[in-house]
Amino acid sequence: MRSSYRKSALRSATCLTLAAISLGAAGEAMAQDTAAADDAAVAEDTIIVTGSRIKPIPGFDAPNPIVAITSATIERSGKTNLTEFLADSPALLGSTRSIDNGGGNSVNADAVGTNFLNLRNLGADRTLVLVDGRRHVSGSPGTAAVDINTIPTDLVERVDVLTGGVGAIYGADGVSGVVNFIMKKDFDGLNLRAQNTISQRGDAGQRFGAATFGKNFADGRGNITVAYEFNETDRFSQSQRLNYGKTGPSYSLQRNPADGSPGSAGDDPNVPDRVLMTGLRWADSSPGGAVDVDFDGLSDYTGEGTVYDRGTYVPGTAFTIGGDSTPRETYYGDFVPYTRKHIANVLGHYEFSPALNVYFEGKYVKSHSDTLSQPSYDFYTVLAPDNFYLNEKFGALAPGGALVSRDNFDYARSKYSLNRELWRGVIGAEGDLSDHLRYDVSFVYGRSTQKSTTTNARIADRYYAALDAVDDGTGNVTCRINLPGQTSFFSENYGGVPFLPGTYDPATSTSTPITFAPGECVPLNILGNGSPSPEAAAWVSATLHELARLEQYVASASISGDTGAFFNLPGGPVGFAIGAEYRKEKSLSVPDPLRQAGLLASYGASTVDRGSFDVKEVYGEVRLPLLANVPFAKELSAGGAVRFSDYSTVGSTTTWSVNGTYSPISDITIRGTYSQSVRAPNISELFAGASTGFDFVVDPCGPERLAEGTSTRVANCTAALAALGIDINAKDGAGNYLFDPANDTTSPQNSSIPGTVGGNANLKAETAKTWTAGLVLRPSFLPGFTASADWYNINLTKAINYAQLQKVVDLCYDGATLDNQFCDLIGRSSTNGYVNDWTVLPLNVASYKTAGLDLTVVYSFTPKADIGTFTLRLVGNYLDKLSIVPDVGAEAENQVGNGPNGTVLVYPAPKYSGNLDLTWTRNAVTINYGINWWDKTRRASAAQAKANPDYFPSEYMWYKEKWEHNLYMAVDVADNFTLYGGVDNVLDTKPDVGAVAYPVDATGRSFYMGVKAKL
Repeated sequence: MRSSYRKSALRSATCLTLAAISLGAAGEAMAQDTAAADDAAVAEDTIIVTGSRIKPIPGFDAPNPIVAITSATIERSGKTNLTEFLADSPALLGSTRSIDNGGGNSVNADAVGTNFLNLRNLGADRTLVLVDGRRHVSGSPGTAAVDINTIPTDLVERVDVLTGGVGAIYGADGVSGVVNFIMKKDFDGLNLRAQNTISQRGDAGQRFGAATFGKNFADGRGNITVAYEFNETDRFSQSQRLNYGKTGPSYSLQRNPADGSPGSAGDDPNVPDRVLMTGLRWADSSPGGAVDVDFDGLSDYTGEGTVYDRGTYVPGTAFTIGGDSTPRETYYGDFVPYTRKHIANVLGHYEFSPALNVYFEGKYVKSHSDTLSQPSYDFYTVLAPDNFYLNEKFGALAPGGALVSRDNFDYARSKYSLNRELWRGVIGAEGDLSDHLRYDVSFVYGRSTQKSTTTNARIADRYYAALDAVDDGTGNVTCRINLPGQTSFFSENYGGVPFLPGTYDPATSTSTPITFAPGECVPLNILGNGSPSPEAAAWVSATLHELARLEQYVASASISGDTGAFFNLPGGPVGFAIGAEYRKEKSLSVPDPLRQAGLLASYGASTVDRGSFDVKEVYGEVRLPLLANVPFAKELSAGGAVRFSDYSTVGSTTTWSVNGTYSPISDITIRGTYSQSVRAPNISELFAGASTGFDFVVDPCGPERLAEGTSTRVANCTAALAALGIDINAKDGAGNYLFDPANDTTSPQNSSIPGTVGGNANLKAETAKTWTAGLVLRPSFLPGFTASADWYNINLTKAINYAQLQKVVDLCYDGATLDNQFCDLIGRSSTNGYVNDWTVLPLNVASYKTAGLDLTVVYSFTPKADIGTFTLRLVGNYLDKLSIVPDVGAEAENQVGNGPNGTVLVYPAPKYSGNLDLTWTRNAVTINYGINWWDKTRRASAAQAKANPDYFPSEYMWYKEKWEHNLYMAVDVADNFTLYGGVDNVLDTKPDVGAVAYPVDATGRSFYMGVKAKL
C-alpha cells in the first residue's frame, strides 16, 4: 500500500505539578485512599492492592509502585472503551487505540477492531494483562497480547497497574509491568446502564448498554452473577473531516519546491526543506485512469478521454497540487473502524466450608469489525496496441499501446471484515488450611477464533487476462486468451510475471491460466471512472476468507500464609507464598487458498502459520516485617520473589526481585525494588512461515536523505552503489542527480516492492533489569491527602526486534560498515541501483532503556461549610530516558520528546505528560472536570533535526502540546436512578497542523448521555 505519514527549571517544575496520571501511585494505602475518594460507596478497608500473592499486613505498605483505578473513575471519563480511557495514562500512551487500526492507518488487517495496552512504550507483548490475577487468552494470532475489547467495562471493579518488577510474582513476560483487571464479585441486585455518544458534527457515534444481575444465597456463602454488555462504534471516515482546519490528510509537510536537494550539499540552510501544503494529489494516477500514450512516464489523457491536467508537481514527492490526479485526502479510508461486540459473563462461588470455596467464571465474546481501506491501484500497467477499449476511446492517439495508472475506487476498494469469538472459563478452589495457611488451585481455558474476509482482492491471472481485451473479429470485445490459439499479450511481452513464477515457460513465451478455464474470461475496461462492468469486476475479484485460532491452557496451584503460629520477627510474622504453574499456548493462522498459492495481485504468497509452546514454572515469594512501631521505625520490611521457568522453546529462564519499605513515621514511607524480568519469544516470532510482503522504501542513499543519517551513511552509500557501477554524485546537464529515487515514480519509494517476512526459531528470551525508588507522603496534619513519587529505570537487553523494512534499510547504511546483518537482508538492482529485494526477520539484537519519574497527588476534603466534598487528583510523568539501540553496535536512538513521525516507535513519547481531575459531590449531584495533557513533541527525531536543522520550518518542528478538557455531570434523580452526561474535548481542540489525528483525534467536541438504574 502507499505509505501514510502519521503519527527553565521553573517551567519543568510547573509541568510536573500540573501533569496527570502515571503508574507511580502510592501502593496499598495510596490505592485505598484513591479508591475511597473515587467511590464513596466502597469502604476503604475493602480495597486491598498489594502487588503480591501474600496477604497484606495492616499498616505495611507495598514496595511496588501501584495505581488502582476504580469503576467510578472510568465511568466519569465518559469512555466505554477501556483502552481509550487507560491510554490517557502517561505510562500507557503507546497503547493501541481504535484509530490505530482503522483504514489506511492499520498496518495489519488482522488487528482491525482490537485494542492493546502498551506499558512504557516497550510493546504490547511486553505488557502482561491479567484478569483477577490470572492469564487471559490473546486476541492477536501468534502473540500474547490481550485484546482489551474482550474485557467487559461495566463488570470491572477496578484496574491495578503495577510496575517495579512484579514479573516474578505474577508471571514472566511482563517486562514492563502488569495490568490486572479485577472483576466485581458478590454482586447482589440488578444494575442497568445505557449510554449514547455523538460528535457535535453528527458522526462518530457510540452506543453502550450493560446489565448485571447477582444474587447472594446460603447466608452469603454463595453467589451467582450474570452480566451482559453491548458496545457499538460507528465507522468514522477521513472524508468526514475534510474541512477541519489545517489538519488531517489534506495538509502535509512536503519537500520544498524552492530547494531541490534537502539535506544535501546544495541545501540552503535558510530555506526549510519541507513546507506545509494542501490540495495534494497522487501524481499521474486517477480514479478513472491516467493514460500515457507516448511512454514518457507522464500522463497525456484521463481515462475518460480528456487531456490530462497534471497540476503542479511537488519535486521529491509522489504528489502534485491540483489537476486530475487522485486526491490524497480521501485515499486512506477510515479513521476508526466500525465495531460491534457482545460480552456475556457468568461468575459464581460457593463456600462449603472455610477450607473449601469453589469458584468458577465463564465468558463469551462475539464481535464484528470492519473498515474501508485504500483502493487497489495500477501503476504504469500496459495496455496492448490492439486493446479494444483503448482503440475505442483513443484510436490513432495510442498506436503503440499505453501505460495506465489508476486508483480503483469503483471496483477494487478493500474492505476488511472480522468476526471474532472468544471463550474463557475458570474453575478453581481455595480455602484455609489453618489460621496461617491458605491454598488456591485453578484451571483456565481460553480460545479465541477470528474469521476475516477481505473484499475485492484481484486474482492476478484473471486480472491480466481480462485486461488484455481485443476485438473477437466481429466487432465485439473478448479476452485475447478466449480466442483459439491465442496467448495473452502479457505472456509474450511482460515476461509472464503477471501469471506468477512457475506458470510461465520462457522457452515458448506462454503462460498457463490456473484459476479459470478457457473461454471463461470476461474483458475488463479500466478507462474511465465506473467503466469496469459488474461482471468483469466480479470475475477478476475474490473475497478472501481466512481463519485464525488461539488456545490457552493454564493450571496453577499456590499456598500462601505466614509463620505466625510458630515464629515472629519484631515487625510480625514472615509472609510467604509458593506456587507452580503449567501453561500451554497454541496458535493457528490459515490464509485464503488464493493467498497461499500466491495468486493475488498486490499480495504476496502466504503460508499456514502454526506453532505452540508450553512452560512449566515454580515460584516463591517472601516478606520480612523486620520492625514495627518502634522509635524511628514505624515500619521496616524487606522481601523478594523468584520464578523458575522451563520453556519448550527457549529453555530455562529465571525471574527475580528484591524489595523493601521503610516508614520512620506513619506520615512517610520510602520504598524500592530491584528485579530481573524475562520475556520468551511469542509464537509468531518463532514459527511464522516465510510469506511474501510488499512495502515501500525511502532510499537512505537518495540525495535528499544522505545527510539525515549517521556519520557513516555517505561513505556506506557511496561504496554500495559504486559496487554496482553507479556514482551517487553524478548529475545530468541540468544539474539533476542521475540516482534520485525520490524523483522516479517507478522507484521503491513510490511503488511497493516484494520481499519476505518470516519467523526465527533461533530466538532467545529477552531480559530486563528494573529498579524503582519512591516516596509516599500521608501527612497526619492534612487528612485526605496522599502523594507519591517513584523513579523507575528499565534496561531491556537481547530484545527481539521485528524492524520495519525502512529501518532495516536505514540501519544497513547507518552502521559502522556495510558488513552488518541488516545489509544481508536487502538487495539492489544492478541496473538502476534501487532496492529490489528484502527479508525481514525478528532478531535478538535490540536494547531499550527507559527511566523517569511518576508523581501522584490525591486530596479529598469536605469544607466545614455545607458545600459538598472535593477530590483533586493530579498524576504525572517525567520521561527522562527512552532510547533504543536497534542492533548491536548501532547508535542509540533517543525517543524522548518524539511524536509519531519522529521516532522508530509509532506512538508519542512526550517528556512531560499527565492528567488532572477535580470532582465535586454534594447530595445527589456529582461534577467532574478533567484535563489530559502532554508536552510538545517533535515531528522530526532529534537525530534528524541535528543532522538537518531546517528539516521543517521552525514553526512546525514540534507538534503542539496536548490539551483536552472533559466535563462529566451526574444527578441521582431517585435512590436507585441516575442520569448523567458530559462533553469530551470541551474546547473542540483540533489535531495539529498537517497531522491526521495528533495530539488529539479528529472527532472534535462530542457529547454523551446515559442512565443508570440499580434495582
